[in-house]
Amino acid sequence: MKRQSGVLMHLSSLWGNYSEGSIGKEAIEWIDFLADCGFSVWQVLPFCLPDEYNSPYKSFGAFSLNPNFIDLPTLCEEGLLSEAELHSAQQKTPYACEFERLATERFALLSLAAARVKDRKPIEAFLSAHPQTDAFCRYMAIREANEGISWKEWEHENLDKDVLFAWQFTQYTVFEQWKKLKAYANGKGISIVGDVPIYVAYDSADVWANKELFQLDEHGDPASVAGVPPDYFCADGQLWGNPLYDWDRMKEDDYAWWQARMSFMMELFDGVRIDHFRGLESYFSIPATETTARNGVWVKGPGMDLIQALRPICDNKLMIAEDLGDITPEVIQLVKDSTYPGMRVLQFAFLGDDGSPHLPHNYDLNCVAYTGTHDNNTLLGYVWDQDDDTKKKLMEYCGFEGDWNACYDAVLRTMFASHARLLMLPVQDLLLFGKDTRLNTPGSSDGNWSYRITKEQLLCISTQKFRRWNQLYGRK
Repeated sequence: MKRQSGVLMHLSSLWGNYSEGSIGKEAIEWIDFLADCGFSVWQVLPFCLPDEYNSPYKSFGAFSLNPNFIDLPTLCEEGLLSEAELHSAQQKTPYACEFERLATERFALLSLAAARVKDRKPIEAFLSAHPQTDAFCRYMAIREANEGISWKEWEHENLDKDVLFAWQFTQYTVFEQWKKLKAYANGKGISIVGDVPIYVAYDSADVWANKELFQLDEHGDPASVAGVPPDYFCADGQLWGNPLYDWDRMKEDDYAWWQARMSFMMELFDGVRIDHFRGLESYFSIPATETTARNGVWVKGPGMDLIQALRPICDNKLMIAEDLGDITPEVIQLVKDSTYPGMRVLQFAFLGDDGSPHLPHNYDLNCVAYTGTHDNNTLLGYVWDQDDDTKKKLMEYCGFEGDWNACYDAVLRTMFASHARLLMLPVQDLLLFGKDTRLNTPGSSDGNWSYRITKEQLLCISTQKFRRWNQLYGRK
């Protein structure tokens, strides 16, 4: 991994005219902006269909793609939507994703486009090459025929063929539009890093089609579920509720499901961040009857067995191990043995002592440094929320003297100067926006994931400044 820098921004946060960021001309303009700044990596969040709270970390399918990412003007140019239909999808506000409107209107509009497709052979070829995505489409069609309830409660597995094809059309279209955009990004010297949530949802095509790969009881219900134990931030821990993998069963076929999953990711991206990487060393298992995570236990995970099974797929790709949280010597050794770079987050730097791995002078070369992640406050919001002692310590560390409210360039330059080989900055930190633009607050279900940047805001960012910093600190 050479010395680089990049920006963390989900595709949904792009500006545009149709309620959420998409794979259109705005994405091309965004890639041009990154290249002008001297950035060479764009990191996104999971591309799968998000849940009812709009979180991309819980989905009806690990092999799915979010239909809202489809560029509608392209469909109009292809004759699949009329000008009037395109106009009807114009957004009301540019500042936030219009999730409620998308949930009630977008798939119906895309279904109209699907019904006008004359040549279905390319879609059939795509589904033949991606059977897990085809299974997801069938799952969603059957789920709709059962009034939107989970597979465990289905009364039948009939489906409407038009609904099925609409899902198949959307998956193919996102894939093809994204493939062209990724080729453009790569041609501009920009690599794109995706994100792989370690767990899947119980109400998903993944569990429905692969029940034997999960820890389910004789009734098909989860025997134990995922989460994390109590800690400094949460006295009861976090009860995520995802079904746990049956790693022994997965090992029998050399982790074929995971191999397929990572192969799909590598078609979409130039590398990925593996969320909750520590769960591969040991995972926290909570009895499904519990209402908190207090009574869970740590159980050994697949460790290097899984990493080795994925080597043929992931070698020579940028693989990021999300090694945050309750980290043990065994987790540290697994990250080292995997050779994947771990994560370092400036906002965690002053929580402990001088030995904190999140202090820039303690960074390993083989790490990815962040001012903050999608789960953190923005840099501006973080500094504002600190007590006077922490602000003073941060400014002294970054060699800044003066009013703390003007310290941000010094903080950013400290990160650029660090010897972490890859520096990633959330787009909000390029703009120096406050906590009102935070993307996600863990543990809360409302008001997350909706942040969007506008074109006017982007034009306020000094490309010259960031290009100079990338040159000055050798991040080209």
